[in-house]
Amino acid sequence: MRFLPRYSKPFDLMGYGEVMLRLTPPDKDRIALSDSFEKTAGGSELNVCCGASALGLRSGIITALPDNALGQFVKNRIRFAGVSDDHLLLSNADGARLGVYYYEMGAYPRKSSVLYDRAGSAFCSMRLEDIPGLPFGQTRAFHVSGITPALGQVPLQTTLALLKGFKEAGAAISFDVNYRAALWDEETAYKTVCGILPLVDVLFISEETSRRMMRRSGSAEEIARGYHEQFGCSVVAMTMRHVTSPTRHSWDSMIFDAESGRFYREAPYENIEVVDRIGSGDAYLSGVLSALLLDLGPEKALKTGNAMAAIKNTVMGDMPSSDWKEIDSTIAAHEGQLQSEMNR
Repeated sequence: MRFLPRYSKPFDLMGYGEVMLRLTPPDKDRIALSDSFEKTAGGSELNVCCGASALGLRSGIITALPDNALGQFVKNRIRFAGVSDDHLLLSNADGARLGVYYYEMGAYPRKSSVLYDRAGSAFCSMRLEDIPGLPFGQTRAFHVSGITPALGQVPLQTTLALLKGFKEAGAAISFDVNYRAALWDEETAYKTVCGILPLVDVLFISEETSRRMMRRSGSAEEIARGYHEQFGCSVVAMTMRHVTSPTRHSWDSMIFDAESGRFYREAPYENIEVVDRIGSGDAYLSGVLSALLLDLGPEKALKTGNAMAAIKNTVMGDMPSSDWKEIDSTIAAHEGQLQSEMNR
């Protein structure tokens, strides 16, 4: 996969998607029982841009927020993460609101759960003409997830317009299928995603989603190569998560690089001590995309993505924050290099 040269555009990576307020009961309390909630901000595409920013890339987010105190809270978090808000719309439309989701952390045998309250958000009415300073031609890569077109006809049409516009402007297109059954049915998702994939250069998808919603069969390698053969995707990253309990996960992935025709894989990260799993998949994406945009090659991209995901599982909040020093140290330890038990 060949990207436009670095510094040829103002941004390395730009994402489009909803940013929400997250409310979490403290100490793994239940939503129905808790009297207080900790508030943070996050959204799939923003999380990816945050991870890329932490790894030194210039990233920006296209989104809409209500022009009120909650919108300002989220905007401040975006800026704090080093992500540009140049193309963020602060909406004064009647009834414009910030989408909210509640996250209840599980403890075996109780599963973690999410409750959404996002209908009528400012983002869901954002059209192409509403985007401040429409940024076609301003980025080397554009990223969106399957969550966004599932939010309604307006986000779907805006997603398609942005994908085509950025593609025509020479940006590489990154797409995370990220299928959510609570947002749309499998048949609708399948048809929509199949319509998007011919535009996609770098595809992210889980093995589970490939076999179920995307109706693929065969080995993981056959499935990954099939996306290239049918749709022309240049890089296919397939993730696999094994959940032992809410606080013990294992993480694995595979990358197929069509240019070399090679598959890349490493030993999985076993028995990760999970503090907060939300955003770990997005962290993986940010690591893979950052390494590819820095021309470090698919093998380094795989290792970076896996390390980013593993570390994010151990950190509270949606957004990844690992820098290269932490990532390279984690990769070295994963490969068996002897290290001190504490950084000091």
